[in-house]
Amino acid sequence: MAALHGRELCLCQIVELVGLATSTVSRHMSILEQARLVDARKDGRWTYFRLAGEQGRPEAGAAAELVSRSLARDSQVRADSVRLKQILGTNPEELCRRQSECKC
Repeated sequence: MAALHGRELCLCQIVELVGLATSTVSRHMSILEQARLVDARKDGRWTYFRLAGEQGRPEAGAAAELVSRSLARDSQVRADSVRLKQILGTNPEELCRRQSECKC
């Protein structure tokens, strides 16, 4: 969720960041969407996620903000932020192609 702060990410970008299987990340994002912590939108074959807007529960937004502030100094979150910058510089289609070729 910290990676979504102030931006929208494609599922393949999130998969690349966390290094888990697409199905696992998709399921986790679905749970976050059901909890109204994130919003999802489809654009062709792509699914994009962002932190929940006005449709989200106010308590969830406050909790997400607290967690985001708390993790701002976390070394893993900072490393993820650096990694995310690299990921954002890669075409999502290329990420998706690489992920579908991986037999991890």
